[in-house]
Amino acid sequence: MILRRVLAEFLGTAFLLTAVIGSGIMATNLTEDIALQLLCNTIATVGALAALILAFGPVSGAHFNPVVTIADRVFKGIPTREVLPYIAAQISGAIAGVIVANLMFGLPAIEASTKIRHGGGVWLGEVVATLGLLLVIFGVVRSGRSSVAPFAVAGYIGGAYFFTSSTSFANPAVTIARSLSNTFAGIAPSSIVGFIAMQVIGMAIAIAVIFVLWPDIDDVADGVMLKHEQDLP
Repeated sequence: MILRRVLAEFLGTAFLLTAVIGSGIMATNLTEDIALQLLCNTIATVGALAALILAFGPVSGAHFNPVVTIADRVFKGIPTREVLPYIAAQISGAIAGVIVANLMFGLPAIEASTKIRHGGGVWLGEVVATLGLLLVIFGVVRSGRSSVAPFAVAGYIGGAYFFTSSTSFANPAVTIARSLSNTFAGIAPSSIVGFIAMQVIGMAIAIAVIFVLWPDIDDVADGVMLKHEQDLP
């Protein structure tokens, strides 16, 4: 039933943000080398993301991301009535995950980030990050290889941490939540609108490309990452 799927989205996104923020804090505690800090942050995020998709994918499809949910609705993977509950669960779960990470390391539960991320190159990085993420997800799923989606998605995010100028947020819920931690992985509230706008642009381009490259809607799995359980009659 929908409550189970929404709970899975909440918990999965919460754990993902706990991993993103917590590993960023731990990295800065361990080393002053920025490259090594980013590597530590990346490895922890990749490992957590793959595990979370494997765990929650069979229940909700493991979106953990509003642009994934919207795209999945466009391709008829989920019904319209589930879109807003999914997105609400993702945003609230992301915020909860950030709060938990902050508290684990003895920081204020909520502290606005001062890390400004803006500029044409950074915004282009978010378009590229979001476009690539959706192409990987739907390319794998619509090609009938859903079982490898957790590893493909985690691998792409790990790579995009380094090859995009924005370090690949590619997720409006993640962007909002990361503004609440004044730590390594944070983003200033003033930078949120620009990032989300670029993510929406990346999503729109991805949807158009997916229609061209993988046009058979009947091939879409019921739940974008893994086939999730259906409500019983």
